[in-house]
Amino acid sequence: MKFESLDAKMRKNETLFDQYVLPENYIIVRLDGKGFTKLTKESLDLEKPFDIRFHEAMVATTQHLLNSGFKVLYAYTQSDEISLLIDKFDNAFNRKVRKINSVLAGEASAFFSMYFNSLSVLDCRTICVPNEQMILDYFCWRQEDSHRNSLSAYCYWTLRNNGDTYSEATKKVEKLSMSAKNELLFQYGINYNNLPLWQKRGVGLFYKNVEKSGINPTNNQEVSFIRKEIFLDNELPIKESYRTYLLQIIKDSNLQQG
Repeated sequence: MKFESLDAKMRKNETLFDQYVLPENYIIVRLDGKGFTKLTKESLDLEKPFDIRFHEAMVATTQHLLNSGFKVLYAYTQSDEISLLIDKFDNAFNRKVRKINSVLAGEASAFFSMYFNSLSVLDCRTICVPNEQMILDYFCWRQEDSHRNSLSAYCYWTLRNNGDTYSEATKKVEKLSMSAKNELLFQYGINYNNLPLWQKRGVGLFYKNVEKSGINPTNNQEVSFIRKEIFLDNELPIKESYRTYLLQIIKDSNLQQG
């Protein structure tokens, strides 16, 4: 068989199950650490329930993904996950799902592994989002997940640090309501409301136009100019305020395009 015929045949097999995100739909990509529970326990020896070094690694990885060839309007990270909102007009890789997933998973895994000098893997899934309402619902969902997991993690590790076994702590926490979990922590001298916001709400990253000044080398005079820089928000609002916050980011990005 001639190479050209064989090449055409094999490429058909490669693309048999290809899926594409439809035009003018936003794309949300969520990446999650694969086996990170084992990684943090055995390889990295991190503090529980939160370690600032791990948090900084996730933020740095998210910043790297903002420069990975996609037009990311907003990025959010909490615990071992990252969510990216990609512009609805972005046409990277012709919006092919397997390319989006493989490229971003590869970029994130490679960067995180190099950051800690320890083999680390993040998986990736792509979500097609047809309207802004679903964008707001998605990120509010992830933020609420962050809050619930953070509260449970603090309860679990507080019990473990005070003598409970894995099974004992797990069973106790599973039975508690949100208010009961707050009360449990208070009994051990921990006011959940006073803990760092990034541990409870996650953090957001997006590009902002920042005015800069410099010297024009041709006439040695000071000039001002606008440069896009990544802004890290460690104090995200919640609930309806968060929805308004996200809408403004999307609106600003549309104005910048126009």
